[in-house]
Amino acid sequence: MKLLIAADMEGISGVVHPDHVNPSHAEYARFRRIMTADVNAAIAGARAAGVDEFVVADGHWDGTNILLEELDPQARLNSGNSAPFGMVEGIQSGVDAVFFIGYHARAGSVTGILDHTWSSQRIANLWLNGRLAGETGLNGAVCGAFGAPVLLVSGDQTVAAEAQEWIPGIQTAVIKQAGGRTSAVCLSLQEAHRSIHAAAARAVALFKQGLGAKPLILETPVTVTVEFIHAHMADSALLLPGAVRLDGRRVEFSAPDMPAAYRSFRAVVALAGR
Repeated sequence: MKLLIAADMEGISGVVHPDHVNPSHAEYARFRRIMTADVNAAIAGARAAGVDEFVVADGHWDGTNILLEELDPQARLNSGNSAPFGMVEGIQSGVDAVFFIGYHARAGSVTGILDHTWSSQRIANLWLNGRLAGETGLNGAVCGAFGAPVLLVSGDQTVAAEAQEWIPGIQTAVIKQAGGRTSAVCLSLQEAHRSIHAAAARAVALFKQGLGAKPLILETPVTVTVEFIHAHMADSALLLPGAVRLDGRRVEFSAPDMPAAYRSFRAVVALAGR
């Protein structure tokens, strides 16, 4: 069984503050080590349930956070963020299932640690086929288009609830209870890793029994609506062929399928930063 582990950083054990996930801050070095350890806990749990091939996608910042020298040697690491599928790079290589490790709630969530959707500097809201989405729904739908279900998410209680809304049957490892955007009651690393390990093993066992989460499949063509933080960002996003402006800050476009929608979404975000 081949498993893709897509890792972000805001939902990693102990992370509660922007300094923890910013490469320019001294705290970042500490938390990239913890990020690697959270991923290793997921690998160990999945391996105990019978997974024998692991691909890890580093999905935070520029995709160079996970420490290769500390990563489980059985895993292959997709590092860097310029590849076509970004946060879920490797999904196109024929994986059976996916884990989301260290994920966070969508922008505007109540009590979600460092909540945002893709870019806290550019994106206010994202809708897929008219449904408000965060990175869980966005990335989960890409995985679903390749026939791979997302079996597990780790992070705070808010992203766990969001994931269950989008992907019924998904297993969750709630490793911190958010009390605000930058505060949470965090499990010890030992307890957090036990929780991730147990949830990973349970998720794979259910999958092998034909139970648990199913692939998240969106109706096609996919309509993507992006609300930018500033109107000038929408000006630039309209350079995407086929994009139309709905109002001062919202731009909408359609794509024939979710992989195309994902690439076009990444393009409008990049254009908005020009």
